[in-house]
Amino acid sequence: MRRTTAARPGALPAGSASGALRTEFPFELPRGYVDENGTVHKHGTMRLATARDELVPLRDVRVQENPAYLSVVLLGRVITRLGTLTMVHDGVVENMFASDLAFLQDFYRQVNAEGHTRAGVTCPHCEQPFEVELGGSRLGES
Repeated sequence: MRRTTAARPGALPAGSASGALRTEFPFELPRGYVDENGTVHKHGTMRLATARDELVPLRDVRVQENPAYLSVVLLGRVITRLGTLTMVHDGVVENMFASDLAFLQDFYRQVNAEGHTRAGVTCPHCEQPFEVELGGSRLGES
């Protein structure tokens, strides 16, 4: 099953040869967001989240009434570009297909964990090394 054409963020170096921190990551949605004109937007960019990005949504009444809404508000803050849309916000995110929302939640975790949720292990039968994903917390929770 092909999830995205974007490289796995956890596998990417934190910076370039010059040591600059990479703060934005491209992605491609599995289905794409369909705007009011019927245009499908699939390619976008997500930036690294700040502490403020994770704290501000907790004051949102929608999040207080329904904690599941946290991911919608949080993603609306960190997606910097989606197709040709002039602005991405929580209203855009809440109208995405469920598969695209799940993709973005996973992508957010990968980008912001910087690979720290993966661990190297060895198969007890064949003794081949491989990596496993240790993460699994909900989006926005450390």
